[in-house]
Amino acid sequence: MEAIAKLNNVPTPPRKMRLVANMIRGRKVSEALNMLKFEAKQGAPKMEKLLLSAIANWQERNEDARLEDADLFVKEVRVDGGRMLKRLRPAPQGRAHRIRKRSNHITLVVDSRNEGEGTTTDSKE
Repeated sequence: MEAIAKLNNVPTPPRKMRLVANMIRGRKVSEALNMLKFEAKQGAPKMEKLLLSAIANWQERNEDARLEDADLFVKEVRVDGGRMLKRLRPAPQGRAHRIRKRSNHITLVVDSRNEGEGTTTDSKE
């Protein structure tokens, strides 16, 4: 059973946040939390908080399952571009240069590896 957490309009450029997202994609939740805790990149604290939210969402949906037995992993991390604040900065000879302050939307999905072990389908008969 998977759980989803979303964070919108994070004031970090998507390109910088994707560097953090690529580090934790496919890893176990405990390993990903340790990596984010000690990472110096700009988006790591926001991603860590979002991962904790996804874990809490998983616990909310699976009250009877234990977190330690579930073997949670980061199934999917998607970083999309958000809204862009456009500003003007003075430039030489009376001109103006446009400054684009980018933001992003993050979608994080965690899932349990132990979930599908009991079911098998035999379609080659």
